[in-house]
Amino acid sequence: MKLKSILCAALLASAASGASLSIDALDATIKDKRVAGAQVILQQTGEASLQAVTDANGKATITSPKAFKSDALLIIKKEGFSDLVAKCPCDGLTYALSPVMKSLDGMRIVLSWGATPADLDSHLVYKASGGDQHIYFGEKKGVGANLDVDDTTSYGPETITINKLQPNQTYIYAVADYTNKGNPQRRALAGSGAKVFVYTGQSLVKTYNVPLDLAGNVWTVFRVDPNGQITDLNAINGLAYTAGALSDSIRGFSDSAALNRTINASINPAAIEQNRLGEKAYHGGDIEGSINYYKNAVDIDPNFAQAYSNMGLSYLKLNRFSESIWANRNAISFAGGEGGNIVRASSYYNIARLYEQDKNFSEALRYYELAKSENNNATYDKAIARVKAKL
Repeated sequence: MKLKSILCAALLASAASGASLSIDALDATIKDKRVAGAQVILQQTGEASLQAVTDANGKATITSPKAFKSDALLIIKKEGFSDLVAKCPCDGLTYALSPVMKSLDGMRIVLSWGATPADLDSHLVYKASGGDQHIYFGEKKGVGANLDVDDTTSYGPETITINKLQPNQTYIYAVADYTNKGNPQRRALAGSGAKVFVYTGQSLVKTYNVPLDLAGNVWTVFRVDPNGQITDLNAINGLAYTAGALSDSIRGFSDSAALNRTINASINPAAIEQNRLGEKAYHGGDIEGSINYYKNAVDIDPNFAQAYSNMGLSYLKLNRFSESIWANRNAISFAGGEGGNIVRASSYYNIARLYEQDKNFSEALRYYELAKSENNNATYDKAIARVKAKL
């Protein structure tokens, strides 16, 4: 009996030394709709992947005999939705999956957070033909954009979908702590575990985690510049706000953080190596693999225009046109110095081809002419003549 008791105690201790995490999966665009049958994967360096599938209530639990590593990545996949990739800690959190977008100029922004504070709000400000636009819980529909889901009881999601980016306009996205709207110096927002996921086409293209240990109730996350390129802002400030005061504060980021074109500046050698591996994978027919290498390159050096340009070609090869436009716009924004005009011309041309294919001939013409303005090439002249004949 004594030996049996010792063995039972050992087994219980072994089980206690293990780990488990549970997550919930929701549809980002339909309030409280659970996503069943999604594949949930936990990846840890040097370990085999752990997997589970969400049940009818959208819940999945992953267990392991060993404690989870701090560098764990959570990946959620489901047919018809964009893959979601998030850094852990992730236990007990809710993740919202974005249905694949069809528009070339569409973008979806999904906010999720932890148990407290109860109410975080998404805000998007921009201009359109109808004047100043401010999408939030008090004004859910605007020109070309709308608030799909508003959540006031923890976790989220809060989802804004831009159906079509307005030409030559700036968008700014921010998260406000409504629970503490009158307490500008609280740190509840920084401690909320808030994450913002940005999607275009069928891809997650940007992820933001709320900055830690900062006082303030407004997190201004990013700006979409007039050419469609995303600029990180990631600023927290305090404001005893009304909707109007919050809108004015967010708009103050319209012209900040000007971009520097640095294509021929000193690119990180590790990024150059990842780009080289991407080109090797592309020419070897591994297009998906090439995109992963290019993403690694721009994670290491966000100003690496050539890697963005190469990524655009890979997305084009896979017929993922929205993502190709996004990557080419980044290449244009960061391409500077000697030879930068060649990268910009090529990227403008690639974008124009997609608009022409989509029968948006006015945008196609604009981008072909931009390509010609960077590099006087007969190919661009022929394209301009061809599109003008279709207008």
